[in-house]
Amino acid sequence: MKPCCAVRNLIVASTVLLLPVPAAGIPQQELDFTIRSDVRLVLLDVSVKDHKGSNVSGLSKDNFTVLEDGRPQPIQVFAAGDVPASVGILVDESFSMAPKRDAVLTAAQTFIEQSNPRDEVFVLNFNDQVTRGLPAPQLFSGDPGQLSGALHRGVAAGKTALYDAVVDGLQQLQMGTLDKKALVVISDGGDNASRHTRREMLDVAVRSSATIYTIGLFDTNDPDRNPGILRELARISGGEAYFPETPPDTIPVCRRVAGDIRARYTLGYVPQAGNGANVLRHIRVRAEAPEHGKLNAITRSSYRYDEIPSQKKSSPALD
Repeated sequence: MKPCCAVRNLIVASTVLLLPVPAAGIPQQELDFTIRSDVRLVLLDVSVKDHKGSNVSGLSKDNFTVLEDGRPQPIQVFAAGDVPASVGILVDESFSMAPKRDAVLTAAQTFIEQSNPRDEVFVLNFNDQVTRGLPAPQLFSGDPGQLSGALHRGVAAGKTALYDAVVDGLQQLQMGTLDKKALVVISDGGDNASRHTRREMLDVAVRSSATIYTIGLFDTNDPDRNPGILRELARISGGEAYFPETPPDTIPVCRRVAGDIRARYTLGYVPQAGNGANVLRHIRVRAEAPEHGKLNAITRSSYRYDEIPSQKKSSPALD
């Protein structure tokens, strides 16, 4: 897949950026690209739940209100229904996960089977190192058999490079051809082997448009457990964090995550210029439909606004 496949006539402010650290197995030249034009578009992946926590379908653009830093934004892009997505599955293959491995792989396989058949998917297995499940140079696949093989390619051994895996996974999602992007992370949340720091990983997550779902599997006395980082990744990206009580409980959780990704709405708006580069802007989405009662719209809470060079030269407001 070449970088030009992702080129559009606009810049997705929360998606398109230059990430200098290469993802696992991807040549550096395939990552060093930035898309620029005179128009920005912020795309939001939004999940809508009713008071029972069930997904709500059938809403229209008029049911939504988007606020950026408290100011309403005209919704200029709207998509509902089962839209295919670029999806990454990150599987913790550290030694601490060995007793849970069979259940985790079964759950991940269930996720693939329940996902949109038009999704483009990849698998990253991680312990001390992050390794690609698909054979090089292939980045994505829609073949369930090939993806099953990718899941089983790892070996449970060594430490946990969770931060590296998340950074690599988000970078590989950037190479996807589909606007909707999701990352599913199955881990105990501990990290004791990454080159990247927690702060670096969270910064990449804030700059990405991907929705991150985390599934934490650990015992209460597990020294490697870190539920806090799994909750934080889900919160800042607009996803959800799950903590199954037993490894087999991971299977219905993965089924639920697949359904949630398929039910999400896509909203897009053009943000106002100004306030300089690398500014954190806060987002809130409201959904209202009287026939459904009180609704909860879940999406990312912020993104970083970066200047476009051509605008910076021509518009003093951006200096």
